[in-house]
Amino acid sequence: MTAPRILIADDEPLLQAELRATLAALWPEAQVVGVANDGVQALHMARELAPDIAFLDIRMPGLSGLEVARTFGSRIHVVFVSAYQEHALAAFDEGAVDYLLKPVDAVRLARAIERLRARLGTPPPDLARLVQQLAPKKAPPAWLQASVGNTIHFIDLSEVIYFGSEFKHTRVVTDQMEAHLRTPLKELAEQLEDAGFWQIHRGYVVAVKRIAAVSRDADGAVWLNLRGHASRLPVSQRFQHRFKGM
Repeated sequence: MTAPRILIADDEPLLQAELRATLAALWPEAQVVGVANDGVQALHMARELAPDIAFLDIRMPGLSGLEVARTFGSRIHVVFVSAYQEHALAAFDEGAVDYLLKPVDAVRLARAIERLRARLGTPPPDLARLVQQLAPKKAPPAWLQASVGNTIHFIDLSEVIYFGSEFKHTRVVTDQMEAHLRTPLKELAEQLEDAGFWQIHRGYVVAVKRIAAVSRDADGAVWLNLRGHASRLPVSQRFQHRFKGM
């Protein structure tokens, strides 16, 4: 087997030097072919140098290690490096080669090298799904800017009863008004999942606190009745698992 080619990407020079020196001591046959100072440089080096392995710091200027790893497909084995532990469990569960916490411990790196040796003969896992899970979610907005005719209204998110998809816009409904947003409903649903909103249909996202009752009609269709509002919203089969016991 040819000597494995390694790319190191980290914006901390001391970490770069430490990792390079420890790799040389523990895996002398491996060759460090490039050291990148940021995510953009790492991306270019990965394309030009075609390494077998990349040690990627998760938080780097330009592009994060997660964004760089997304471009690899199943071409390069990845070891994530970070000062933050919140990503580690998911990285292992999803089959990333390994994960190192800063400061890098020689014993821990030795175990990572053992795993790398064992996996070099197999195609690297495609990390696209893992990267999507590890990437930080956008914080839900506290306020929404929605239009009614030629007027822009600032709506407190806590006042929203539900959102509905309407052609190129999203309708936002409160007790006081109905207005329109340009943000697609799908994007809103992803942002608001942790803010007390549930998607119940491809066309509706509802504030959980405003759900009064759930019922099934004679045809088997499931509907939501809202607290303090006359609208009755459909629940598609895809989202009926949210209402156990139906």
